[in-house]
Amino acid sequence: MALQKCMLNLNQHLKELNPHGTLDFPCAGYSSYYTDKEENAVPWHWHEELEIIYIAEGCLELKMPSESVSVKEGHAFAVNSNVLHYGIGADHCHLHSLVFSPKLIFGDENSVFARKYIQPLLSCSYFSGYSILPSGNAEIIERFCNAFDAMQNEPKGFEFIVRENLSRICFFLTQKFEDKLDMPKTAQSQNNLRIRKMLEYIHKNYAADITLPQIAKTADIGERECLRCFRKTIRLSPIQYLIKYRIMQGAEMLLCEPESSISEIAISCGFDSPSNFARIFKRFYDCTPREYRKNSLQTAE
Repeated sequence: MALQKCMLNLNQHLKELNPHGTLDFPCAGYSSYYTDKEENAVPWHWHEELEIIYIAEGCLELKMPSESVSVKEGHAFAVNSNVLHYGIGADHCHLHSLVFSPKLIFGDENSVFARKYIQPLLSCSYFSGYSILPSGNAEIIERFCNAFDAMQNEPKGFEFIVRENLSRICFFLTQKFEDKLDMPKTAQSQNNLRIRKMLEYIHKNYAADITLPQIAKTADIGERECLRCFRKTIRLSPIQYLIKYRIMQGAEMLLCEPESSISEIAISCGFDSPSNFARIFKRFYDCTPREYRKNSLQTAE
């Protein structure tokens, strides 16, 4: 089972659409390189699967609604199901990850593994993510590496190796959150839901003339709370994020729609004029839209 490069395919709700693995073995392995350039970042997204990330080289800046962490070389990080997350290299980063359905671990939903361990972990509002540091957790890091190597090299019975090691990691996580599995939902889970709703609205309506009050209304909060949520989680204001998203959509259109003029793309992305689009585009990509299209097409030849 060849490892894949992480190429996200998101719907308007930021849900990852790409299948991770197959129906009979729902686990996928990824080996990807990232830099500190925004266009090379892992965009905000979520998926129903659990994800274990390991940094083989460099450092990854990982953000979630509840926290921001630097995942350093030799460290691992577990991301819970349905949690928004975003990543960008701190200079550079070589990332290994395994994305897998909880069903790979527990099988039948009525099994003891599902009821006693995995389902309580998935619904634990205190577990959005967890840093697995080498000191004190060398065995868990080794278990990830064993599972990843098995995915990459496919020795006989590699599926058993992957499942066994990921099961051990999941049990490790249930032990870490054992005292919090039955606790009520926290403000962290509320922030996750609010941010998801507001980002969904922006991604669906970015071409329209949307305003801060409209964005806040989608999460049933005031403008002040909306600003607080964005600055705490995204590190940008809602309008700054909107502009950034418009520019990133424009960059994609420049490559995927070569027949469209830059003026047409500017309007399609919600900009009031091609000159405004070009000015802001250059701020993000350090070149004009025309130069970006030309350079990217030449690189692809």
